[in-house]
Amino acid sequence: MKYLIIVLLLIANSIGTKAIEPVKNKPNIIFIMADDHTSIAVGAYGSRLAELNPTPNIDLLAKEGVVFENAFCINSICTPSRGAIMTGQYSFVSGITGNNNPLNKENQYLAIEMKNAGYETAVVGKWHLNAKPEAFDHYQVLVRQGKYFDPEFYENGKEGMVTYQGFSSDVIATLALNWLKDAETRDKPFFLKLHFKAPHGPFGYHERYNDYLEDTFIPEPASLRKRGSGSLATRGHNGELENFIGSSVADRHAYKGQLGFITKEEAGDDALGAAYQVYLKRYLRAVKGVDDNVQRVVDYLKESGQYENTIIIYTGDQGFFLGEHDYIDKRWCYDEAMRMPLIVHYPKEIKPGRTDAIVENIDFAPTMIDFAGLAAPDYMQGKSFRKILETQKEPKGWKDRAYYNYYSHLGGHHVPGNIAMRTKQYKLILFYGTNNSKSTRIQTPAAWELYDMKNDPNELNNLYDHPEYADLIIKLKKEFKEFRQKIGADTAKENEYVNLVIEEYWDYTQEDKVKAIEISHKAKELFESNDSKWSNTYAKSGRRKRK
Repeated sequence: MKYLIIVLLLIANSIGTKAIEPVKNKPNIIFIMADDHTSIAVGAYGSRLAELNPTPNIDLLAKEGVVFENAFCINSICTPSRGAIMTGQYSFVSGITGNNNPLNKENQYLAIEMKNAGYETAVVGKWHLNAKPEAFDHYQVLVRQGKYFDPEFYENGKEGMVTYQGFSSDVIATLALNWLKDAETRDKPFFLKLHFKAPHGPFGYHERYNDYLEDTFIPEPASLRKRGSGSLATRGHNGELENFIGSSVADRHAYKGQLGFITKEEAGDDALGAAYQVYLKRYLRAVKGVDDNVQRVVDYLKESGQYENTIIIYTGDQGFFLGEHDYIDKRWCYDEAMRMPLIVHYPKEIKPGRTDAIVENIDFAPTMIDFAGLAAPDYMQGKSFRKILETQKEPKGWKDRAYYNYYSHLGGHHVPGNIAMRTKQYKLILFYGTNNSKSTRIQTPAAWELYDMKNDPNELNNLYDHPEYADLIIKLKKEFKEFRQKIGADTAKENEYVNLVIEEYWDYTQEDKVKAIEISHKAKELFESNDSKWSNTYAKSGRRKRK
């Protein structure tokens, strides 16, 4: 009997050891995200800016890691994108459709699941989810958008705000490094979300970068001066909304552009070209501060012996327009805003390479949870792309399209409400031109756009009205409708009003087009009206003079 008990105990211990992976054997994970850092401004993506070598340190991670060429956000605006990463859910499920929606503690799923996997968790830097990140073990997060100099933070265990002297990118990296050093003493793997405020507007940068690129001509995008065909939704009838839809690099938009950062003398005879140069140099100086601080983190990991066992993920919370189509900011469903940089570095298990697999930011959380040793919970709509990282091949049944929905109609940078479906070959867009039935914002005309992304990657030639694409449009619309049904967009409570408008303009008959033209005329009147609260608001948002 004595021997039987011993044998049973040995079996039990053996089973327990096999079933539970020792947490210290799990990889550490650092998720680095810079605000509004577009792939166009990451050297590894080979854009027109690559020759300027804007991100040498991030590029080293890319050289040893996997670069995703088709990573997309589900809504290119700060809070909804961050919400998708934290919840693994589309905006219409999480309820985070705009910048004012909160992500409460009980819904901070990524932090919850990583703690369930045995990780010490922290978030440092820009959080911008309108509720404190209390599901993390440790947090030091900027107050709202945060300040570039002497930034203020909310910290767990402290009342009110805490101010740190210095430049935000430096301060955020230092706070993260302090936590990493403390984490060395704990018997757990760590999960750190390291979020830089830069290069979000107004592109603050440290004085050490004052001369960076000062005497360099920044290459212009081909579409800066030739914006492409667009549609009734983006231009208005016969171009009548050209000056009111989408903020501009210079003075195309009646109330919002970049001329506030340059003087009349600097503008000279080419205000567009001059404003672009100032815009890009300010932005790239902010990027430089991020890249240098990424190197500080990498250096620490190497010095502390944790580099080989740490997964480093680098991304932006969305893309960003750097003059393409004469746009600034993000929000649009065009690839400059919809596409995210995504680099995953873990040489221990991942070979260097590139992939054109479609991933969405709702897939980020399931992937990190997978590496942490757990399966993603059913409430997450995203899927782990770990197999793609390990094999650089898409597993059977992997997604072949991405979904996009921008809800904040005419908010901030005057972009109309829209939905889009992106495949590797095509992008189909419906600008539905409103946000909800109680909105006081001006309704803009609905219209469709179709782009062949392989032959027209800059989205200059809208094919929707070309007769030879009629059959393809019918096919893609059918797939788009089925896609929306599959993910639940067509019945979501959050989409209740939006779906009525989407359905109204789905077929886009000649009658619908006539109605859209009438809306275009009315919108022009309202935009130009001295009594329009929107024209007054635009004017106030105005033109800041560069110091």
